[in-house]
Amino acid sequence: MSAVVFAPLAYPGYDRMAQAVSDLSAANAPSLMLWNQLSALYNVCEVVCATVVCIGIRGQKTRLLRTGIYLFAVMEWISAVGYRMFPLSDSGYAGAFQDVMHMAVTALVVLLSVVSLIVIIAAGVKDRSWRSYGVCAAVALAMMLVGAMGMKIVPAEYFGVVERFSVFAATGFNAALGIHLFCMKPKEIKE
Repeated sequence: MSAVVFAPLAYPGYDRMAQAVSDLSAANAPSLMLWNQLSALYNVCEVVCATVVCIGIRGQKTRLLRTGIYLFAVMEWISAVGYRMFPLSDSGYAGAFQDVMHMAVTALVVLLSVVSLIVIIAAGVKDRSWRSYGVCAAVALAMMLVGAMGMKIVPAEYFGVVERFSVFAATGFNAALGIHLFCMKPKEIKE
């Protein structure tokens, strides 16, 4: 989050209201070095949190809930590795192979995000014990949908505003998963 807030300071002319977050980490972006510095810990923590949650719920809860959480963790790994391997070659979309791969990573991340959240919502509906997971997943999915639909609905000069709903949805849900694991009752954790 600090990268999204502070990296624009190193990008003259960057318009937070209109431009995508990916523009800040494009291969030729003037903010790339600051972006990498500010997001280094975030990328590691995001993957570690999702992985620790997967380990913590192993053999616990319902298969449906575990499946949704595992899919979400896979999405986090693909996001962390894929966007590092294939940053945009230029702000916007230049059409280079790297840009095509960036869009492929984005498509996979979106697909896994949506599927994992729907599965977790279904687990919360099916079993009241896991309703809080379902509620958090529903909030994250709603944020993603606001971002996706908003990018098509709002004028181009506000693209960046609604895009950030999608960007922060996964981060917030990852934090919710970590909090759920931290708050598990001792009887829920196998020794």
